[in-house]
Amino acid sequence: MEKDGRPNWDNPMQFFLACVSYAVGLGNVWRFPYLCQMHGGGGFLIPYLIMLFLEGVPLFYLELAIGQKMRLGSIGAWTAISPYLGGVGLASVVTSLYLCLYYNIINAWSFWYLFHSFQAVLPWAECPINSNRTGPIEECEKATSTQYFFYRETLDISSSIEVNGGIHTGQALCLVLAWLITYLFIVQGVKSTGKVVYFTATFPYVVLFIYLIRGITLHGAVNGVKYMFTPKMEQLANPTTWINAATQIFFSLGLGFGSLIAFSSYNQYNNNFERQAIIISLINSGTSIFASIVTFSIYGFKATVNYENCLEKIRILLLNTFNLAEDTITLDNVYEWVLNNLILHNGSKSHFPVMNFVSDLFQAVEGTGLAFIVYSEAIKNMPLSPAWSVLYFIMLLLLGMGSMLGNVTAIITPLRDFKIISFSVLTAGLVCLFCLLLGLGFTTPSGNYWFTMFNDYGATFSLLFIVLIEVIAVSYIYGIKRFEKDIQDMLGWRPNLYWRIMWLVISPLLLIALFIFYIIKYIQGGTPTYQAWNKELGKSEVLDYPVFGQVFIGLLLVSSISCVPLTALYAFCKKRKHGNHHNAAADPKINITHSNL
Repeated sequence: MEKDGRPNWDNPMQFFLACVSYAVGLGNVWRFPYLCQMHGGGGFLIPYLIMLFLEGVPLFYLELAIGQKMRLGSIGAWTAISPYLGGVGLASVVTSLYLCLYYNIINAWSFWYLFHSFQAVLPWAECPINSNRTGPIEECEKATSTQYFFYRETLDISSSIEVNGGIHTGQALCLVLAWLITYLFIVQGVKSTGKVVYFTATFPYVVLFIYLIRGITLHGAVNGVKYMFTPKMEQLANPTTWINAATQIFFSLGLGFGSLIAFSSYNQYNNNFERQAIIISLINSGTSIFASIVTFSIYGFKATVNYENCLEKIRILLLNTFNLAEDTITLDNVYEWVLNNLILHNGSKSHFPVMNFVSDLFQAVEGTGLAFIVYSEAIKNMPLSPAWSVLYFIMLLLLGMGSMLGNVTAIITPLRDFKIISFSVLTAGLVCLFCLLLGLGFTTPSGNYWFTMFNDYGATFSLLFIVLIEVIAVSYIYGIKRFEKDIQDMLGWRPNLYWRIMWLVISPLLLIALFIFYIIKYIQGGTPTYQAWNKELGKSEVLDYPVFGQVFIGLLLVSSISCVPLTALYAFCKKRKHGNHHNAAADPKINITHSNL
C-alpha cells in the first residue's frame, strides 16, 4: 500500500493479467470471426491491423497513463483534470453499469450449458419426443435440436418483446451463481482480483489451444481455415469493412468504460505502462485471430458434415426412386447421378434437397448464435462430445468472468474513492446485489429481447462519445505538452512522435468519423428492429420495436451521454455561485444589501 493509503497490485504481472483478462473476452470468440466471415476472410485482417495502430494502441496507452498518474477511478481522474470533465467519468460508470446488468446473463447461460454437459448424451444432440410419443416436438423438428435447446429450454423465449411471463427458475439460479462468484472475485479489491486473474487470463488459452488441435484434425476443418485465409481483396474498397475494423478494435480493447483507468490507478507510480499497453493490445488482437482459426475449423467441419448429410439423403432418395442396389451410388458419384437424373427427369428437380457447401460456410453468425448454437451443433457431432462441451463452456465462463472483473471494478473504484460507503466489502456487495436484482428481468421469456436492446444500444454510441471527449480533453484542454511531462515524470522519457500524432490528429479524426457514421446509420435505419423467435416457423423473424421499446432505446442513448454536459453545467453553476459568495464577502455594500433582504 502506498503512502496515500491506496492499495497496489502485488506486482506488475497482476495488473498485466488483469488487463488481458478484461480485454480478451467473449467478443474475441464470437464477434471477430463473424467480421472475418462478412468481410472477405483474411482480407479483413489488413484494415483490422491498421486500425489497431491508428486507434487501438494509442487510446489504450492514454487511458492507462491517466489512471496511473491520477491514482483515481474514472470520475475522480477526470475531475482532477478539470471539474468540467467529471461527467466523462460519470458517463463511463453509467455505461459500465448497463454492461454489468446484461453481461452476466451470458455467464448464467454458460453455467446452464455447463451443468447440462455432464450427461452421456448432450440434451441438444437430438430433439425431445412430443407428449403423444409419436415423433419429435414440432418446434424442434422445424428448427434444429441446438436451436430448440437454446430458445426453448434455456430461454423459454416468448414470441415478442411485448409478451412476457415469469422468471425462469433455472436461469435465475445460474445468474445468482454468476453474481456470487463475481462478488467473491472482487470483494477485496485488487488483493482478491490480483489472485484470480492468474487463472482467468491464462486457462482460456489452454482450452483454445486444445480446441485448435482438435479443430484442425476434424473432418473438413481445412475447408474452413482455407476460407478464412483466402482474402477477398475487393472488400478493401468497401467503407463498411474499415468502419467495422475500427469499431471492433475499439470495443475489443474495452476503451471508455473506465475499467482501464481503474486498473492502472492501483499501479506503482513508475510502472512501465507504455510497454504493457503495446503488448496487451497485440495479445488481444492475436487472440482474436487465434480464436478465428479455431472457429473457422469448426465452421469447416460443420459445413462438411451438413453437406455430406445432404448428399446421403439424395443418395438414399435416388436408390429408392430407381430401385437400385445399395452400392450402386456412393457419396463420390452421387452428384453425377443427380445431374443425369435432372436431365432425364427435369420435372422432379424439386424432390432433391438444396445443398450448397460454400453458402453454408459463408452463413455469418455472431453473438449468442455462434457461441450457443453453432458451436453446440459442432460439439454434438464430435466423439466424446460431453468432454468437449465441458471444456468449451468453462472457457466461455472464464472469458466472461474475466471481463466482469473489469466492468464491476469500473463502478466500485469511484465509489471507494469518494468513500460513499465506508466498508469496501459492503460496497462490492451492494453493487453486485443491485445488478443481480435488475438482471433478473433478463431471465423472463422476453428477457432475451431486452438483452439484445442493451447489447445494441447500451454502450456502442456512448462509448464513442466518451473516448472522443477523452482524447480531445487530454490533447487540447489538459494540454499535450503537460500530458507528455506527466508521462516523463512516471516513465523517465517523453512519448515519441508516433504517440503525439495519434493523440493530436489521427485518433480524434477516426473517432469523429465513426461517431458521425453511427448517427447517420441510426437516422437512416428507420424504426429499430430485433430478431424474434417464431416457434411455429422454427426460426427467427424481424420485428419492429414497439413504442415503449423505442423510448427505452432513446433513454439508453441519452442517459450516459447527458452526464457530460450536465456535470459541466453543474460545475459551472457551482463555480459561479462560489464566485458570487466570494465577491459578496469582499464587498461591504453587497453584504449590507443581502442582510436587508
